[in-house]
Amino acid sequence: MTSVFFSVLGIYLFIAVGFVAKRSFKEKIDERTLTLLSVYFLQIFLTLWGLLKRPIDTTFLYAPLLYLFIIAVVLMLMLPLVRSLFKDPKERSIATVAALIGNTGNLGIPLGIAIFGEESIPYTTVINLVNVFFVYTVGVYFYSRGTFDVRKSLLNIVKLPILWAAMAAIALNLAGYTPGAVVSNTLMMGAYASMTMQLVLFGIYLYGVKIREINLMLTGWINLIKFLLLPVITYGVLRFVELDEMIEGVLFMELIMPLAVANVNLASLYNCRPRDTTVQVFITSLLFLGIVFVFVKVLDYI
Repeated sequence: MTSVFFSVLGIYLFIAVGFVAKRSFKEKIDERTLTLLSVYFLQIFLTLWGLLKRPIDTTFLYAPLLYLFIIAVVLMLMLPLVRSLFKDPKERSIATVAALIGNTGNLGIPLGIAIFGEESIPYTTVINLVNVFFVYTVGVYFYSRGTFDVRKSLLNIVKLPILWAAMAAIALNLAGYTPGAVVSNTLMMGAYASMTMQLVLFGIYLYGVKIREINLMLTGWINLIKFLLLPVITYGVLRFVELDEMIEGVLFMELIMPLAVANVNLASLYNCRPRDTTVQVFITSLLFLGIVFVFVKVLDYI
């Protein structure tokens, strides 16, 4: 339990750095510039490093396919309700996709090691890969739709370099390419810089959040989806499939991860209420500090 708690708490240190930096220097720190640097440059290193770290094995694909299936089911269930509950297009975009973009990388991978050991790394890595594709296809589309039309939103997906970097990394991996020590270390430096930058950006946006401006309806909706609907559907699906207990635990854990900072990046990039999105990331991250211990107990019944 202690290792789980400190794994989560350690991540919040970098969020605090961003918050204190923005509070200290205010307008001197331009969050838009940092977002562009992160999304268009540093995340390329993160993608290449993650996908070239170990060979892609087809035996690991079952868990991520289930992950994608569960997310797709929840998305289909939500769409008609979101249209009727949220009239503002930007609110509707956040309500549709935010709860489905979890922190499977920065938090999911280290937390998987803390709970299940290093044996979980191949599964958390490949689930994170699926999540990356979801973020930069479906996620980009919906966040972009808050501001742009369908055609422009689809073009925004194609324009993001991280998607092309992911496809290139998969092709190299399947071709048997293994990066040497120098290349691997360079990619690792960029990857850790990317993860740190995302957390610092989260803290920067968090500084501008005012409690009285919190959208209670949006907050209630996202937490209902993230911590009730997703776990219930995941539990139901896992009752009908036969997987190793550890893989089932990893899958369940990844689906209840708090909202990823990528939500803030995309909301900022497409001017889709980044501060509202930051609030949702913060609240789910705060609630997760308590929910993670409930999750550890639920593992006994999966």
